[in-house]
Amino acid sequence: MQSVPSRRHIIADDIRSKISNGRIKADERLPSEAQLASRYAVSTPTLRSALAVLQNEGLVEKIHGKGNFVRYPRRRITYVGGGHALRTEPSVESALRVTIRTTNLQAHGQLAGLLEVSESSPLTEFHCISHEGKSPHSLARIYVPRDLSPADVPAEPHCCKSVEAKLAKLRPPLAEVRERVSARPPTPEEAVTLRISSALAVLAITRVAADRTGRVVEAALLVLPSDRADVLFTTHHMTDERTSGG
Repeated sequence: MQSVPSRRHIIADDIRSKISNGRIKADERLPSEAQLASRYAVSTPTLRSALAVLQNEGLVEKIHGKGNFVRYPRRRITYVGGGHALRTEPSVESALRVTIRTTNLQAHGQLAGLLEVSESSPLTEFHCISHEGKSPHSLARIYVPRDLSPADVPAEPHCCKSVEAKLAKLRPPLAEVRERVSARPPTPEEAVTLRISSALAVLAITRVAADRTGRVVEAALLVLPSDRADVLFTTHHMTDERTSGG
């Protein structure tokens, strides 16, 4: 026996169809929830449930205080393990810009543990949000000991590689990079910052880098929405010929 589609899925299918055929264009604001509920002759909770389906699919984003908007198709990026970088196609790289907020703070709790320093040790936080156009794309919080903090990182938007170059300028050569990748729901703050549904999983990457003396010189907490990111790790194995010494 074939099940009958629910009202919310019928509404979601209709709006999805209008987006796919161009009747509703990217970055266009949808009618208000009250107007849509009236148009489809459903209650507001049913209408919101239909919009939630589209939000979970990444087709619609809800901006607090402004309404529901059709999202541009998100460009995918690849985080390269151990490479301290987001790998992107040239066209993607030029489209992404990152804004930085710099804060001086003292190590505490998790940060003291990650950086292997005592409580209250001076640190600098770089709170980075990459944007594609006007929409946020990914989030990073990077922490370095205060003596390794560059003083000339501007706040205005610039490309991802220039940010990485600024942060690496004072950093000693690295000997070890440890990374932990997990999938989890976003925190409420992350969902608001990245304008994503709380039901959309994010890739959370904790990266700790140490120099040749064993000192931890950087700890980074990266959040990449799963609808636009991949993680790549490459392992190089020694061949028999190279290990035999012949």
